[in-house]
Amino acid sequence: MSDAAPLVLVDGSSYLYRAFHALPELSTSSGEPTGAVRGVTSMLRRLLKDYPGSTVAVVFDAPGKTFRDELFADYKAQRPPMPDDLRAQVEPIHAIVRAMGLPLICEAGVEADDVIGTLAREAAGRGEAVVISTGDKDMAQLVDGHITLVNTMTETVLDEAGVKEKFGLPPSLIIDFLALMGDKVDNIPGVPGVGEKTALGLLQGLGSLDDIYANLDRVAGLSLRGAKSLGKKLAEQEDKARLSYRLATIKTDVALPFAPGDLAAGQPDRDALVELYTRLEFKGWLEELLGEGAAPAPETAAGDLDRDGYDTVTTEQALEHWLARLGDCELFAFDTETTSLNYMVAEIVGVSFAVAPGEAAYVPLAHRYTGAPEQLDRDTVLAKLKPLLEDPARGKVGQNLKYDASVLARYAIDLAGVRFDTMLESYVLDATATRHDMDSLALKYLGHRTIPFEEVAGKGARQLTFDQVAVEQAASYAAEDADVTLRLHAMLWPKLEAEPSLRKVFEEIELPLVPVLSRMERHGALVDRGRLAEQSAALGKRLEALEADAHELAGGPFNLGSPKQLGEILFERLGLPVLRKTPKGAPSTAEEVLQELALDYPLPKVLLEYRGLSKLKSTYTDKLPTLVNEKTGRLHTSYHQAVTATGRLSSSDPNLQNIPIRTEEGRRIRQAFVAPEGYRLLAADYSQIELRIMAHLSGDTGLLTAFNEGLDVHCATAAEVFATDLDKVSTEQRRKAKAINFGLIYGMSAFGLARQLHLGRSEAQDYIDRYFERYPGVADYMERTRAGAHERGYVETLFGRRLYLPEINARNKQRQQAAERTAINAPMQGTAADIIKRAMLAVDHWLATEAPAVRLIMQVHDELILEVPEDEVDAIAPALCERMAGAAELAVPLLVEAGSGHNWDEAH
Repeated sequence: MSDAAPLVLVDGSSYLYRAFHALPELSTSSGEPTGAVRGVTSMLRRLLKDYPGSTVAVVFDAPGKTFRDELFADYKAQRPPMPDDLRAQVEPIHAIVRAMGLPLICEAGVEADDVIGTLAREAAGRGEAVVISTGDKDMAQLVDGHITLVNTMTETVLDEAGVKEKFGLPPSLIIDFLALMGDKVDNIPGVPGVGEKTALGLLQGLGSLDDIYANLDRVAGLSLRGAKSLGKKLAEQEDKARLSYRLATIKTDVALPFAPGDLAAGQPDRDALVELYTRLEFKGWLEELLGEGAAPAPETAAGDLDRDGYDTVTTEQALEHWLARLGDCELFAFDTETTSLNYMVAEIVGVSFAVAPGEAAYVPLAHRYTGAPEQLDRDTVLAKLKPLLEDPARGKVGQNLKYDASVLARYAIDLAGVRFDTMLESYVLDATATRHDMDSLALKYLGHRTIPFEEVAGKGARQLTFDQVAVEQAASYAAEDADVTLRLHAMLWPKLEAEPSLRKVFEEIELPLVPVLSRMERHGALVDRGRLAEQSAALGKRLEALEADAHELAGGPFNLGSPKQLGEILFERLGLPVLRKTPKGAPSTAEEVLQELALDYPLPKVLLEYRGLSKLKSTYTDKLPTLVNEKTGRLHTSYHQAVTATGRLSSSDPNLQNIPIRTEEGRRIRQAFVAPEGYRLLAADYSQIELRIMAHLSGDTGLLTAFNEGLDVHCATAAEVFATDLDKVSTEQRRKAKAINFGLIYGMSAFGLARQLHLGRSEAQDYIDRYFERYPGVADYMERTRAGAHERGYVETLFGRRLYLPEINARNKQRQQAAERTAINAPMQGTAADIIKRAMLAVDHWLATEAPAVRLIMQVHDELILEVPEDEVDAIAPALCERMAGAAELAVPLLVEAGSGHNWDEAH
């Protein structure tokens, strides 16, 4: 070790606890806690960066008692046992330290402090510089001309002058300081009644503990509160002071089996780090590590990824060779490279295949840049691929093959034989485990960092489209996509095969839905751009009026979009109550806060309406016309199967799921979705599907009776809760019952119900209690579901879809309770999602075989929207309802209601 490279001794135990309590509660998708591991690892990485060339040794407390326990039986006795979530992180922290190549020290019979003190003093005695990385104030006693402390959490460094500035005492008096005032953390008793200020005054006035006890007669003359009686107290408690001094003293003479010079850092074990970072889901560090050339994680069954086996196909002979290989394969990976992510305008630039791990090829077809090499003709190649791609007997696997299928359809290729989709395999396996894009999956399951798109195409405004990327770079990127897809399938499929219910969800729901969604997307929905323009203009005028109202109520103009100005207006000028604060301490103007304030004050109410209409205008009436495809004149949304945790479809460009249906303005937007001439829009949706699922899952007699007898379930609930006859239920009672019915399946508390119904909390609790008295089966279901979720870590839908709950056993009660609420609702939401998907499959098959002129064009929440020839509406509507109702067999009827019209609003 040179002067420029100090020995760095890390107080691992100190950082372990500090990271655990200071950092957010983090866990992997499987629920393994990782917050402390991440905190300590981050600190070690920082030290290695800050002290290049230094030996960094990490010291932890060893399990068992130490000599201090023999001195004082109550030493650290008040400390609670190590929390389970922290105990579970000790092993991975130790493993990461070892994998980093850092010496890890645990010595029995002494504390980490004593080991650090011994090593530090021995190295300092030889004139070497030592840095102790700790957050423990006790360590300040070790500081001298060679030893300094660094706290990487607070970024503070303490040398001798720093200790004096921080504590008001030199390092030589820190033990005396602790002996007098004690230490609650370690249960060092100190002198009763002597706190920090008194201890400091004694030491500054008289010197060390020995000096104080040699001059007790001088204590009364010190300018300290209670100085006259302090000398007597000190004399009476001398034994405790002396004991505390011994307990607070860090041993610097521990007989260690090694010297500081023996602490040489080893080489990092990259494979071990890859495995650990993969398991602990430290994605950023894993990407960084893999970028340095580490091998894939040992879990990779398909072998190391080697790009040397990739082929770039530019000749007829090479193409024929690959066509033959693909024809002989039972399953091959397939991918397209295109000019756009928009499947309606994307042009194929090239295609890639993989037939075995490491055996992949890229066929460039339309790279257009100066100096681009000669490529095979795109139309010719696609014509040769068409029989293969359309052959249902030739199995294909891809990553998000719905996109590829939609792109191929533009070239008159109807992709068939899709056996697997790695995005959906991962999603069905665990919807919350990770993002399901290829890069994330490769990191998680293969320990492999794929070539980022930005690496070949650049970033930002200067990013190239793929046809401008050099063929050499494009080939590695594209062939890797196919190769990684095949390897991912080899990892994911055995996991799904081992879970029959999950395999069934994949094979019977998710995978068959891919072509259905592709056709829906490509057909699109017709919109009236003129009507949207009119709505935008009307919304603009309404927003101007609302802004004027807001200015008047505020007593002057302000920027309605500025939280800072809004906060000043609401809480300073108008003096409204502050209900919540931001993390920085400013009064919050969040949506929920404004909603609560709007119950009593006019300005928040105006602001909420302004925000809602402004979002409606920017998101829909202004934006929808820009999304219309000029060739088709239609909107073509993208449906996403692998986003929501519950299995519900989401959509983007545009997001159809967020168009409001309860407001007049939202319904007007639906009026812009129109039927083409000679057609009508037919909309059919499930009535109260989640409540019906609740009745089925809970088996509650009251709910089953209400649904099976065709009663209005909200009226039935009102009659039960308010103890009145069914025919005497008032509108207000029904409204409250509806809030209770839907609130409870979403885990709403009495506080939440009180807020929604503007009741007192006790009254709301009374309603909930009466509900559970009348519907005991619901209460039993909720309790069973909670208990099962805690035991297994997941809940399931009626069809076997699994919904994991990583925080169901979190130590933070709020997070645990939120997970419990999700556990109760997720089986209902997830089952509803499964039912609507099963309905889509049934309806699609029926239309293809019996009503080819009818098109399924949208799916929103629990609703299907179809384009139907005018003269077929009367026949199609009841048949549609029948097939949707038959999508599941429940203990209660699935009621489907349908309507038709010239536009979506009329149909709904």
